[in-house]
Formats: sequence, structure tokens, C-alpha cells
Amino acid sequence: MFSHLDTEAYDRQYSDRELAQGMWRYFRPYSRALLIISVLLIVIAVTSAALPVVVARGVDRIQEQPTGLVFALIVAATLASGVLSWAANWWRRRLTTRVLADVVLALRTDAVAAAMHHDLSFYDRYASGRIVSRITSDSKDFGDVVVLVTDTISQFIQALLLAGLLLAIDLHLSLYLFASIPLIFLTASSLRRLMRQVTRRGMQAMAVVNARIKESISGIAVAKNYRQERAIYADFEAANRRSYAVNLRRGLVLASVFPILNALSGVVVAVLVWAGGRSVVAGVVTAGAWYLFLSSLDRFFFPVLNLAAFSAQVQAGLAAAERIFALIAAEPAVVQHDRRLPGPLRGEIRFEHVGFRYGEQEQVLSDFNLHIRAGESVALVGHTGAGKSSIVKLIARFYEFQEGRILIDGHDIRTFDLAAYRRCLGIVSQTPFLFSGTVADNIRYARPDVSDTEILALARQIGDGEWLETLPQGLQTEVGERGAWLSLGQRQLVALMRVLVQRPAIFILDEATASLDPFTERQIQEAVALILSRAPSIVIAHRLSTVKAADRIVVLEKGRIIEEGNHAALLARGGHYALLYNTYFRHQSLAYVEQARALVGNR
Repeated sequence: MFSHLDTEAYDRQYSDRELAQGMWRYFRPYSRALLIISVLLIVIAVTSAALPVVVARGVDRIQEQPTGLVFALIVAATLASGVLSWAANWWRRRLTTRVLADVVLALRTDAVAAAMHHDLSFYDRYASGRIVSRITSDSKDFGDVVVLVTDTISQFIQALLLAGLLLAIDLHLSLYLFASIPLIFLTASSLRRLMRQVTRRGMQAMAVVNARIKESISGIAVAKNYRQERAIYADFEAANRRSYAVNLRRGLVLASVFPILNALSGVVVAVLVWAGGRSVVAGVVTAGAWYLFLSSLDRFFFPVLNLAAFSAQVQAGLAAAERIFALIAAEPAVVQHDRRLPGPLRGEIRFEHVGFRYGEQEQVLSDFNLHIRAGESVALVGHTGAGKSSIVKLIARFYEFQEGRILIDGHDIRTFDLAAYRRCLGIVSQTPFLFSGTVADNIRYARPDVSDTEILALARQIGDGEWLETLPQGLQTEVGERGAWLSLGQRQLVALMRVLVQRPAIFILDEATASLDPFTERQIQEAVALILSRAPSIVIAHRLSTVKAADRIVVLEKGRIIEEGNHAALLARGGHYALLYNTYFRHQSLAYVEQARALVGNR
């Protein structure tokens, strides 16, 4: 049942004291509201505890003087107690809801901020759906329990007041009652560890379900393409049934707490009722006093049992807080040594004896050295797994290298302020990602202040802006989720425009390998050429035109540079690049196309 519910590596066990301190940090800004809530809780507790006193004293007074005035006074006092309790409770819940909403908002904000600051290796190791579950579901559970805690505090105060009242009525019976309370709390405490465990397992199971749902919806197009809807549904169904089984066990454990405690309290009450009845018969206490004791006993046991039973639900809140705090406190893998502002960058890049691996996997780069001069465009080529993408990800600080150093304009890359440094980079990934909104919204993603006029001026530098005519509403065309309403070529052009508008100091381009129509292919080549002419560029090249346009070609194999030079020189050398050219690039050349046409014509 628990085989798929492993905790993440960044999870940690918090003591109740550590959790309380962490929670207080979020409630501290609302100290004034919490003070008012505390006063209201005391008012609620006092009015609730006073009600049986009013009724009991009224019963005794009626026996002595049964007049209408006495009845009216009892009714008025009972009504006043109820109205005051209701008003204080309404105000308390209003304040609690407001404070709680603000705290959950701050908690989710910090959790999202922590998730955003993690490097890509964090998301390689942990499913995004499970992270989302912590931010949404767990924060909700935390909020629900905080409301429960305020109710518990009110009942605790009420229990203390009623305990004093019971002592005043009958010391002997009260001592018997108080002697039973440790047994009740000891029983609840013995279930504490089990309650925390099943609650944590239940949250983990729900996180797995959320991850399966996210993966299924995100990959629905692939599933339909390969007719695997039944398979992904079966995968979700298996996770859902595991979650059902785990949470059913959790529910049974939590639901058994109150009945067990209620059974214990029933035994105690039966004994005290018998003893109290004997006292009334013997004339030790009056009937009113006996009623007051029984009424107060019932009201006393209700908060006491809740205090013991609520510990089960409090465990849910503590488990939720534990998971959220673990996400917020998780250390990012990318380590910055300083927060130097990069200033205007020339774009000189040096790799000096860099060693890099993904986690504990095979070494990707070992003692790697590379120098890219300011203003130079470099094309990285090589077979899959040669280390091309790793190089550009290290420059972008998406991952942390383990050995050596990377210098930008002579400064260690780890000394730059990360956000300011990344603003100097223009990155176009192999699979362009667009956000829901218009084409213009996506182009100005990094520069919200850029005008449509500036966007149009740049767009016209690419095929005279003809690609905009293929969009139904031009720049105001909606792209749909992930850009699904645009063709792949249109998405690539929007992604390239997004970088051009940004005007970064260094361009990093991972060319797409998809086959495109000649019209779109030509426009993408023009956009890439425009990028290469503007600033130092690093390109993972898949197109012959891009390779030939680069100032220098670096050929990689298993994380090592085995050749470098321009296209003509490397081709003449007849080495690894020549092999790559004949395998991947040659068919893109004009000579090859003309030769192929001639062969078809001769047939």
C-alpha cells in the first residue's frame, strides 16, 4: 500500500515545538487581532460556563420563592448569556477567518516563491504535481486546523472555569472526576504517533494522485496519439485506489479516537451520577446543586473530550505544516557566493576545468575548458549526450557544477545576483513554451513595457513581417494553452521574437529539429541570423545554415571538445564534424537538394 508513498529527500521531521515556532512566525504580524480573539474566547467560555450556574441558582430560588419575577429574571439571564455568547462567537469567527486567510496567503506565497527559486535539478527529482499538492491541499489542511485550534482554546478556558465551579459545588466528587482526566489524555496520547503517521501517509497519497492527474492531462495528446487513454486511466485508477485505501485507514484511525474517549467518559459520568444521587438522598447537597454539578459535568466533559480528540485533527495540521515548511526550507542546489550586479556584459565566457554531473549519475563534463570571446557566435554540435545542453544550462545557472569555475567577463558566474544575471540572457529552448494569452503578451513577456510599435518594427525585419499575416488577428491572436492554437513554426517565431525584444547581452539558442515548411524555415533562419548578429551567441545547432553562420563550431563528444573551427576547415579535415555533416547536415545543403532533384529527373 505504501510502496509509492516515499517521502521526498528534502522532507524532514519537525518537533511540535519547531512547528509551533514556524507557525508563530506567520501569526506574529496579527498579534493585535489574536489578542482580541483571545478576549472573545474568554467571553465565550465565561458565558457558556455561567449558563448552568444561572439555571441551578434559579431552580433553588424558585423552590424558595416561586414568583413570576423570578421566572422572568431566569429567562432574561439565560437569554442575555446566549446573545452575548453568540455575538462574541460571531466576532471571533470573523476575525479568525480574516487572519487565517492572510496567513494561508503568506504561506502559499512563500511556498511558491521557494518552488520558483529552486533550480531545474529539483524538478528533475520531484514531480511537480506533488509539489503543487503541498502548496494547495496541505495549506488548506493547515488552515482548517488553525480554526479548530481556536475552538479548542475556547473550550480549554471553559473547562478551567467549570473545573473551579465543580470544586466549589462538591470537592469530594470533583477529585474523583479530576483523577479520571489523566486516563483520558493518556489514551489519546497513545494514539498520537499513529495519527501523525497515517495523516502524513494520506497527504502523500493525495500528492501522488495530483501528480498522476497533472501528468495525464499534460500528456493527453501523446496518449491519444498512441491510443493509451486506457493505460493512463488505469495508472490514475491504481493511484486513486491506493489513496482511497490509505485515507480510509486514516479515517478509521481518526474516527476511532472520539468513541474510545467517549466510552471512558461514560463510565466516569455513571460513577459520579450514582455518587451524587446518594449525596442528594443523604441531604449533603441540594437538588439544585446536584443539577448544577451534573450540568457542569456534561459541559466540562465536552471540551475535555474535544481537547483529547482534537489532537487527532491537530496532527493533520501539524503534518500539513511539516510538509509545507519542508518545501520552504529546502536548500536550492544552485549556490551563489555574492550578489554582484552584472552591469553591461561584453559576453566573454570561460569554462575553466569544469566538472559537472546530474546528481549521482555519470559524469557529463570532466575538466572541461572552453573560451568564447566577446561578440563571437559559437555553434555546439555533437551526438545526443555529448554535453551540448548541459553547457548552456550551466551558463544559465539552471544547474550547479561541482568542479572548476565559469567566468563571464572575468567574473565568477556564482558571484552575480541570479535574477539580474538571467535578465542579461536570452534563451530559446528547443521546444518553445508559450503562455495563455495573445502573441503580443508572449513577445513582451520579459519586457512588459515594450510597445506594439516596437514589436511590429522587429517583426518586419523577419521576412518583411509576412509571418504576422498568417495569424488571424495579428499580434492580438490568442495562442491557447502552451501555444496549442499556433503551429510549431509560429511558436518558434514568437519565442525568437520574445528574445529579440528582450535585447539580452548573451543569446542562448537550442534550435528545434522539427521539419518545417520552406516559408517558415526561411523566416526562422532570418530570425536566427538577426540574433547571431546582435550579441555573442551560443547555439546548439541542428540546421546547416546556422552552423555555417557561426564564427566558430565546437564539436563535442562525451563531454569533451574534440574539434573546433569554421565549417570549411572542419569539413576539409575529414574528422568527426565531417561525419556529422554527412549524417545530419548534408541533406540540408543546396548542392545535395539539386543533386537529388537531378537523380529524380533522370529516372
